[in-house]
Amino acid sequence: MSTVSPKERLLGGGGLYLVLTSPVIPHVELAAGACERNVRVLQLREKNLPDEELLKLARELASVTGDTDTLFIVNDRPDIAAAAGADGVHLGQSDASITAARDLLGSGAVVGLSTRTPDEAAAARAAGADYIGVGPVFPTDTKPDALAPIGLGGLRSVAERVPELTRVAIGGITSSAAGAVLAAGAHYVAVISAVCHADDPLAAIDDFQTRIGGRPS
Repeated sequence: MSTVSPKERLLGGGGLYLVLTSPVIPHVELAAGACERNVRVLQLREKNLPDEELLKLARELASVTGDTDTLFIVNDRPDIAAAAGADGVHLGQSDASITAARDLLGSGAVVGLSTRTPDEAAAARAAGADYIGVGPVFPTDTKPDALAPIGLGGLRSVAERVPELTRVAIGGITSSAAGAVLAAGAHYVAVISAVCHADDPLAAIDDFQTRIGGRPS
């Protein structure tokens, strides 16, 4: 396990960012396989679980990732992230503020914010986000209420506006498109369906890992 802080690990890395949402195999099994395969970041995103079940699952995942170099992030819920001992939280535009999240999690936690436009990205930077999610890049069925995709051009526009901010692209990204997404300005590619809902999620991780790695120049 690295002695480097979660923020330093996030900022110094790049590659696959796996969002766990209703995977076809148990969350813990997929998380363990992801850690073994050197996935850089895992995020727990289960919006419909009761709080007690969500906290239990978050604690299990924190235990899986705790002795590895894989960061563990909880979606939307800084309170669950803090109680589970996660490395940080990912917030949406309508979720808790970055300041409120840091009050719960501490100054050393990783806090990310979803963005879609250059203006939202600049606002996230001003608010103190450690990284931004950018997207949806391509059409996606995972989020029924997702906005129209921004495409690779939209991703480039965000990257040009906040070149110093770590960027996690999300939305309909397949392994075959991952290289183009990184080239367009992402440091990480976030995936849900392409792994969680694949016939063989661990093989899908292997496929991504053979195609991507490292930060863009």
